[in-house]
Amino acid sequence: MDMDPRRLLVLLAVARTGGVLAAADELRLTPSAVSQQLTKLEHQVGQALLQRTPKGSVLTPAGLAMAEAGEEIERALNVARARMEGEAKVSGVVRIGGFTSFMRTVVIPRIPEWRSQYPQLRIEIVEDAFPPLMRLLRQRQLDALVIEQDSTAAEQRPLAAGMVQEPLLDEPWKLVVPAGSLLATEAIDLSRLPLPWLGVEQSAANSAVLGRLRHSTGVRIETVHQYVDTLTALALVAAGEGVAIVPTLALTGVVHDQVDILDVPGLGTRHIALRRFDRKKPTSLPVDTVARLLRESAAQFDMRSGG
Repeated sequence: MDMDPRRLLVLLAVARTGGVLAAADELRLTPSAVSQQLTKLEHQVGQALLQRTPKGSVLTPAGLAMAEAGEEIERALNVARARMEGEAKVSGVVRIGGFTSFMRTVVIPRIPEWRSQYPQLRIEIVEDAFPPLMRLLRQRQLDALVIEQDSTAAEQRPLAAGMVQEPLLDEPWKLVVPAGSLLATEAIDLSRLPLPWLGVEQSAANSAVLGRLRHSTGVRIETVHQYVDTLTALALVAAGEGVAIVPTLALTGVVHDQVDILDVPGLGTRHIALRRFDRKKPTSLPVDTVARLLRESAAQFDMRSGG
C-alpha cells in the first residue's frame, strides 16, 4: 500500500477536532485542501475513512485504524524533534587523547557526521604515547583518554582516585611475518620462529604481549629494532628484518604488500577503553555525549570487522 504519511496526520486532525472545518483551522489549510487530502487517502486505502453527519465527521473503523497509525507517526516525530532540540544544546570543546590506530580508524572518519549532528560541539584530537597523554589527563588538559591494554596481561594498574574506565573494543592481535615465510608451517610455534621479534615502544600494548610470551613460553625472546608506528613495523617485516605483533585496527586501511597477516592461537586480544574522571555535573554533558559517540563508533567497527 503506497501511502503518504502526511495525509494520516490530516485524518488525525479531523478525528481530534470533529470536522473538516476545524481541522483545516488547526492545520492552517483551506477546507478544500483538507477534503482533497482525505479523498486521496481514501483512494489509496480503498475504503471510506469518514462518515459525514449533520453534527460533523465520524471516523469509520478503517478511519480509526488509520488515525491510530497517524498517532504513531506524530509520536515518532515528537521524539525526533525533542532529540534534536536536546542535541543542539550540547556545546563546548572536548579534548580526547589517544593512539594512532583508534583515532585514524574509529574516530576521525566519524567527525564530519558528529559535527553535523552537534554543530555547537567541537571534538579535538590529541595523539601521543600513553605516558604524556596520561599526564595531560591528570592535569585536566584532556577530558578523556582512549587507552590500549593487553587484555590477558597478568597485572593492570589501578585507576587514580575519581577516575573511571569503560570498555570500547576488544580486537585480536595478529602476527605479521614476511610473505611466504611461514606458509609451509602447519602449527606456528611462537618460541621457534625463523626470524627475530621487532621491538616496540615500551608503553605500547604490543610490548606487554611480548612480555607475556616470554613468561608463558619460558623462552628468551630478544628483539631487534624499535618502532612506534605500525607502518614502520610493516616495512621492517617486508624487508625480512623480523616479525611483529600488531592489532587488527592498526592494519585497517594500510597496504600489506610483502607481508602475511596470521591468526595465531595464544596471542590474545587488545582491550581498548575510555578513561576519564567521573563528573556528575551538568558541565559533563559534552564529555558524556562524546563518550557515547565513541562507544557507538567502536561497536560499529566491531560488527564490520567481526573482531
